[in-house]
Amino acid sequence: MAIRAYWKGHIRLSLVSFPVRLHAAVTSSEKISLHQYDKESGERIHYQKVNESGEEVEAEDIVKGYEYEKGSYVPIEDDDLDKLKLESKHTIELVQFTDIDDVDPVYFEKSYYVVPEGDIAEEAFLTVREALKSAKKAAIGQVVLNNKERIVCVRPCSKGLVMDTLRYAYEVREAERYFEDIPEKAKVNKEQLELAKQLIEQKTRSFDPQAFKDNYQQGLMEIIEAKLKGKKASTGGKKQQADNVVDIMDALKKSLEQSKKGKSSGKKSSSKSKAS
Repeated sequence: MAIRAYWKGHIRLSLVSFPVRLHAAVTSSEKISLHQYDKESGERIHYQKVNESGEEVEAEDIVKGYEYEKGSYVPIEDDDLDKLKLESKHTIELVQFTDIDDVDPVYFEKSYYVVPEGDIAEEAFLTVREALKSAKKAAIGQVVLNNKERIVCVRPCSKGLVMDTLRYAYEVREAERYFEDIPEKAKVNKEQLELAKQLIEQKTRSFDPQAFKDNYQQGLMEIIEAKLKGKKASTGGKKQQADNVVDIMDALKKSLEQSKKGKSSGKKSSSKSKAS
């Protein structure tokens, strides 16, 4: 059964255009959702749209506007907003290319898998994918999604492409404002630096998202299951307390020792499992 597409349209690169589908790469459906309800009746709590006088307002009477001074608005109609949108709502317009690592992660917003729509699109799709892979570049463009104009970054992903919506420059706060009191160049103890580099080396491995667990979600499910069975909920083990670092050199040495022990015990357990 075909997976339902989030969006259908075209990718356009200069005179090359081919149809594609977008599928949301991230889902929140697996997360546990908590609802508010009336403890007396057990009925769900719903929210109404009310004005400042507390009166409920019907949907057809609600309009958009810009508050230019307290209590005074300039009404903005849907027709006004439509005039601002790109010429086509269904085209991902690729306008430039950049090194994949050039886009600061702080600009990334939401990811979508991009797949060709039909056999006719496959040849052009594969050509663009292979060209991006070979050049180690990402394509930057624009598209209208959910009635908003977005900057997007399109890059190779597995056998397809992934498109990330990007934040605009005005949405990202300047890092310098927060880092201005931190010295750009500082004298660091060479032995401490070497120990830190060794610790990094010891703990370096390929990123595997499966290795990380959402302890909050797992604990929440345990609480829910316990309550359904009429038992007292237990959240499991003790919380790790952060040690106060008194001596950075001593802390680095101890960290390095722990890392080496963890690595050697990991090798032993893996060799045992192979033997069995």
